[in-house]
Amino acid sequence: MSTYSRAVRRTAIALILTIGVLAPDLQSQEAQTLSYGAPEDVGMSAAVLTGALGVYEEAIERGELVGAVVLVARRGRIVLHKALGWRDKEQGLPMERNTLFRMASNTKPLVATGIAKLIEQGRLEYTDLVRTHIPEWDNYRAGFITVGQLLSHSSGLRISSLFLQPLAANTTLQKEAARFGSVGASVPPGETYSYSNPGYNTLAALVEIGSGQLLEDYLKDIAYRPLGMADSYNHQAGHKLDGKLNRMGAVYYERGSNGEWEPGGTPGGPVSYPFARGSGGMISTAWDYAVFCQMFLNGGIYNGVRILEPETVELMTSPKIQVSGGGGYGYGWRITDGTYGHGGSDGTNAWVDPEREIIGLVFT
Repeated sequence: MSTYSRAVRRTAIALILTIGVLAPDLQSQEAQTLSYGAPEDVGMSAAVLTGALGVYEEAIERGELVGAVVLVARRGRIVLHKALGWRDKEQGLPMERNTLFRMASNTKPLVATGIAKLIEQGRLEYTDLVRTHIPEWDNYRAGFITVGQLLSHSSGLRISSLFLQPLAANTTLQKEAARFGSVGASVPPGETYSYSNPGYNTLAALVEIGSGQLLEDYLKDIAYRPLGMADSYNHQAGHKLDGKLNRMGAVYYERGSNGEWEPGGTPGGPVSYPFARGSGGMISTAWDYAVFCQMFLNGGIYNGVRILEPETVELMTSPKIQVSGGGGYGYGWRITDGTYGHGGSDGTNAWVDPEREIIGLVFT
């Protein structure tokens, strides 16, 4: 993890802890649609939120962050939505609330949602052996890994790269996922947590196999369109962003010799893979991802459109395997102290607090 990523997580944790001083009260039972409102209308303190925002403003002034979009909502009311700093400092472009971000591992909850939808439709089961759908996994190394174990990072896969290198000629997501079967599990499946990008790339392939569609098309049909997530995509290629490439933010990983952050990824840069993947690759805005989080907080429904059944949401956001350092991992979500969320290595963090009906996002 880069110094930049650690700084992002420290400030994200600071915001969570700041919000945590607010006392919970009676919960609302209605599904909420996001709209802007005053903190006092939902039992929150404007002064506390302003102080929390100051954590990020000071981090930018000290050079610990280049820019950020911060969004906090309670009971469907957005009480904080601010853009700070720069989305591309070299080009002199300020951060905006509708800046597009590379979501990295924040893609995983979307892929898990795609799998869950196929299971609700009876096309897959959590207990299915992967080999049932990908014949190349039918061997002693990979033959006993289940779909649920891939979702909870307990499959035993410990392949360090996103895909086996070099990629196959004329490759596809499904071809690359099939190749993982020859490597298989390094430890017995279902016993230990080991974060696995190849596992989620395999899940993305299972989405394609189960749906008969490309990953990006299926997620558009079952999530982006029905939720109104008009700024969400699964491929960073400029021609697939509906002409919105100029809204993309640069990604900053490391400092240069002069001490300044240097962009590690710039809008319109080379595409790493010729297909959408499940380990990362999503492009989105804070607003769009907040809608996705609110759908989960609502029990699978948003603006009158049901995406998942309530019992599916409960299943996905319940821990399946213990994570070292505390907490657990469900199906697509990290669970800690009654909250669930996810982070991405390019600087995105989102979390949901179902007890207090709060969602929070920090994108940098």
